[in-house]
Amino acid sequence: MLVAVVVAVGAAWESPVLELIAARSGMVVLKRCVDVDEALATSTSGQADAAVVALDAPGLDPTAVDVLHRQGLRVVAVGPDDEAGRTRAARVGVDALVGHDDLDMLTDALEAEGDPTAYVEPALDDPGLVGVPAGDGPPGRAFVVWGPAGAPGRTTVAVALAATLARRGQRTTLVDADPYGGSVAQQLGVLDEVSGLLSAARLTGDGALEARLDTVQRRLGDRLTVVTGLPRADRWVEVRIGVVEHLVEVAGSLGHVVVDTGFSLEDDPPGDLVARPGRNQLTLGALEVADEVLVVGTADPIGLSRLARGLVDLREQRPCAPVRVVVNRMRPTLGWSERDITGMVEGFARLAGVHFLPDDREAADRALTTGTSVVEAGESELAKGLTALTEAVVPPPAPRRRRERRKFLTRRR
Repeated sequence: MLVAVVVAVGAAWESPVLELIAARSGMVVLKRCVDVDEALATSTSGQADAAVVALDAPGLDPTAVDVLHRQGLRVVAVGPDDEAGRTRAARVGVDALVGHDDLDMLTDALEAEGDPTAYVEPALDDPGLVGVPAGDGPPGRAFVVWGPAGAPGRTTVAVALAATLARRGQRTTLVDADPYGGSVAQQLGVLDEVSGLLSAARLTGDGALEARLDTVQRRLGDRLTVVTGLPRADRWVEVRIGVVEHLVEVAGSLGHVVVDTGFSLEDDPPGDLVARPGRNQLTLGALEVADEVLVVGTADPIGLSRLARGLVDLREQRPCAPVRVVVNRMRPTLGWSERDITGMVEGFARLAGVHFLPDDREAADRALTTGTSVVEAGESELAKGLTALTEAVVPPPAPRRRRERRKFLTRRR
């Protein structure tokens, strides 16, 4: 017997669907749920085999569908059978999509087995997705700035990297994905009370982030935008699994993406029946889609010890991702040279490079008080170090030689 859970949210198709299920031999409706959360709670009873859900139901996102799948339910969505509807269905991961005009197919969709794409046309890789703005060049790269606990400078490095890339004329999006205490907005003097990350989470759940990406960003210049972080640390529960990854994917279609993350890599288990994501999922998800990881540590004995352990943990999470180490607050009073520190950290991971930033408190304070990045707050040794870091991460195009240009002009004459 197939027992179904129905989440119609007062849709006009609810009554016809209930009649179709009742008329089908071996099918019954276990419960009519008022929302997705009630359906998730009902699924834990182990009595349901399938769920019929309105495609536009609030809270229907990849995490909710994953919970239903893990409880053994087949998820069939009812919604518009057009390009936008198929894109959203594929995005949230339902097993089948039934159009409003094809409700007679619903019972077959509930009993179908095997390839779920028999009813849902995957459209995630379609370059013609509605609402995805086309960039003026190739897709950018995703740079994730991470560092172990007690490693000050992650946000300073992320902000400076994004600002320098933008000053070089490259479209860049800066994302604050720190689940413990994001401070990108404060460092840049952004006073908006609306969290860009929470807005992105809601739009991802609705399948509308591609079309409304501009609404979750704050524009700081012609080439730089920022997605602000959580307004309070306890609101990490509102960002479900897959949000950061999807945000990086969409923003990456326009240019480079720089993500500022938290410190912990622990894969903490969810703590409730509806399987909310763990707190560190924001950091782990960002690392999963990173093209390159910048690991920030401090140059003192405690910081280097944490950095070494952090590199080992990071290697377990992303064994193949290119990693650069950024040693912050380097100063001569520590008693060892850059060569000594490089030798220490190179034994813990295969590194794309080791970079050093001086302990320049004055430059850092000037950037904080003016609400800008260090590279925009005036000349300093720290600004030079951050600029050199950016050039190592994304080398600037080589200038054309004058001699070659002179030859070209001579040929034209």
